[in-house]
This record gives sequence, structure tokens and C-alpha cells, in this order.
Amino acid sequence: MNIRPLAAADHAWFLDLNQACLPAVSALNPTTTAKLIGEAGYARLLLKDGQPLGALLAFWPAADYDSPNFLWFKARYDSFLYIDRVMVAEEARGQGVGVALYNDLFAFAKAHANGEAGRVTCEVNSRPPNPGSLRFHESLGFMPVGEQETEGGAKAVIMMEKRV
Repeated sequence: MNIRPLAAADHAWFLDLNQACLPAVSALNPTTTAKLIGEAGYARLLLKDGQPLGALLAFWPAADYDSPNFLWFKARYDSFLYIDRVMVAEEARGQGVGVALYNDLFAFAKAHANGEAGRVTCEVNSRPPNPGSLRFHESLGFMPVGEQETEGGAKAVIMMEKRV
């Protein structure tokens, strides 16, 4: 497996994967895809045998991004790297793609922590529940640090962090 930065030539593939992963991620269009990738502090894709299989986007606090979950962390922490979306192609699920992307992100966050303990943050749906995602994040060392209702109370999320 090879992990590299997302390039402009990858945007169409990224958008297709994003749409295939709905409703676990929010919908995008070509304009919002380009803006999102451009704002990301970490925007990488994983390839195996030259084929893209997964992608991960994460944001530093200074990003121009208005996600309610990102803003929750921004209101509480000065320094963090927020995982906005991790997506794995259906045919590659269960093959370690997500773990490889997260481990690369952890190394990236640690390298950019400026001598401090780095903080990687994310959220996991609790309403509707996503027990598989919760188990996955806990297995990687994420700990709950709060909860938030979104979409007018229609959804709720567990806010999580991992120190690297």
C-alpha cells in the first residue's frame, strides 16, 4: 500500500467515493470537493497496485471550515487535527486501509505537534448509533471527550480524541 497527497487529478475519484459512502459522510459536489481538499491540513489517498482505495481528510484549527463538529473542537482546543472524513472503497473494506490511513495521520500529527503532545480529534455517531465505528476508534486509542447533538437534535455524536 502507498499513501500520497490527494492531487487535483484525484478530485473526481474522491467525489465518487464520497457519494458511494453516503450517508456516513456529507454530500459534496465538484466545487465543495475542491474547497474541502484545499482547506485540509491532511488530504491523502491510499493506493494498492496503483488503484486508489481510500482517502482521509483532516483539518487544523485555522481552517476555513464551518462543520458543527469541527467548530465544537475549535471552541475547546487551540491545537488539534480534526478528522473530517475517512472513506474506504467497498471492495477494500476489512483489508486494513482505514488503519493504514489513520496510522499515517497519527505520524503526520506527531511530526507537526511542535514538541507538544499532538491531539487528533473526530466524532462518532451515537444517534443513530454506529457501534462499528466506535469500536474501531476505541481500538486505535480514541477516548470520548464530550457529546453534541446536531441537525436540530436529529443526530448526536460522541466527540473523541487521541493524543499522539
